[in-house]
Amino acid sequence: MTELSRMSILKKLAGETLSYGFSTILGRSLNFLLVFIHTAAFMPAALGVNVKLYGYVAIANIIYTYGMETAYFRYAKEAPERYYNIILSAIILTSGLFTVGLFIFADPLMAQLGYEGKGQFMRWLALILAIDAVTAIPFARLRLEQKIQLFVKAKIVSILINVGLNLFFLALLKPMHEGHWGPTFLQNLYFPSIGAGYIFLANLLANASLFYWLRSSFTDFNWTWDGAELKKLWVYSYPIMFMSLAAMFNLMFDRLLLEEFLPAGFYPGRSSEDALGIYGNCYKLSVFMSLAIQAFKYAAEPFFLGSKSAENSQSNLALVSHWFVIVCLILWVGVSSNLFWIQGLFLRQSVYWEGIGVVPVLLLANLFLGVYYTQSVWFKKTNRTYMGTVITVTGLAVTLVGNVLFIPVYGYMACAYSFLVSAMVMTLLCYAGGQKFDPAPYRWMAAIGYIALGVLAIQSGTMLASLQIPLLISQNIGFICILAYIIFKEFSWKNGKPSIALK
Repeated sequence: MTELSRMSILKKLAGETLSYGFSTILGRSLNFLLVFIHTAAFMPAALGVNVKLYGYVAIANIIYTYGMETAYFRYAKEAPERYYNIILSAIILTSGLFTVGLFIFADPLMAQLGYEGKGQFMRWLALILAIDAVTAIPFARLRLEQKIQLFVKAKIVSILINVGLNLFFLALLKPMHEGHWGPTFLQNLYFPSIGAGYIFLANLLANASLFYWLRSSFTDFNWTWDGAELKKLWVYSYPIMFMSLAAMFNLMFDRLLLEEFLPAGFYPGRSSEDALGIYGNCYKLSVFMSLAIQAFKYAAEPFFLGSKSAENSQSNLALVSHWFVIVCLILWVGVSSNLFWIQGLFLRQSVYWEGIGVVPVLLLANLFLGVYYTQSVWFKKTNRTYMGTVITVTGLAVTLVGNVLFIPVYGYMACAYSFLVSAMVMTLLCYAGGQKFDPAPYRWMAAIGYIALGVLAIQSGTMLASLQIPLLISQNIGFICILAYIIFKEFSWKNGKPSIALK
């Protein structure tokens, strides 16, 4: 393959990643707006049901789709329409069964959770889960067919509808009802008995709008049931489901264990609940890396699991992975070097700044997690998805052991470093497996060198902080050096114009 072709692949994936990234970033930003709306409308106790149920939704979403989205990318290249129909038929059937079960047992389940008489909330959530699952395969099809504009438009409009309905229900109807002002018919549209349940209702109505944008994907759908094919798909996909569940627990357990294992008085003047709040809110700053990884996965997964061609060869996978590391390195060093002003922008109260030291560690952990995702193509391509489960469960075990042993000694820094070690172990195991079953010429020495330079660049900010120069300069000298090195190392200059050095 010519250098021009390889350059076009990088540009193509970069462009698609930016497109997906726009919708992802906008979605996260608007979801931050929902936090302001919800906390202005309700006291914390009233929002407890939402926090708890949405925690279960994250797990239920994985069970509802049970890895079939990845299975579609893997097998669609053989017969796109056939596998689209088979997989969507299976998802519709299982989603229907799961949802009927939740409808039937909604009242006793909510009573068991401590929310007697709130069964309707569970029914709305069941419908939300069903819509998410049923639309997941059409969205995967849009990604595979590179219909990025429609994908982004559908996601953004749904998010805007959700925010708009939250504003309508909670920022307009609720104050009108409680203040007895405005048209009577609008006041009567709000029911206090529903309360925070309007958050679920708005989510449900917004999700329902997705069927409008995906209507063509359903009009050309034909119900297809093939037991033999479904068995093959299930064998491929169920390890991905367990892998996803383990990955989610891996991301969640540190916050669960911190409050449990942190000794009383570990942080002077702070309770374990305070420490959890500080760590949890500092953790949110690692979203910068998470957004980049999510956007890249949207673009890269269908490309490397799609139809076999010279474009998605192993050498190009290695090239794309190399540049993925470079982009994430820039993000990691850039954010870490500027935390002195980022903390005040996002963490409005200074008490949260006590835990800001976890952010560079968490960003690096997410960088390794992103590298793991780029390398995980091999076990999806070679039908060894069980290896993904083994690797992820190993990472989860590292997280659990690290937190249990070291939280009493190092507090929330143990949570951050346990996550980092877990991500590193997963990356190394994935690399070793990939080199055995589906080798790719990854530039791992270059990656290690870049990460080492990143550590030095971040540490240089600490060493130079005492100099009598503006913090913006002292903290970014290392970052500027990294950028200069990347330009010198990774670009060549022809006729006064820069071009990426592909070798």
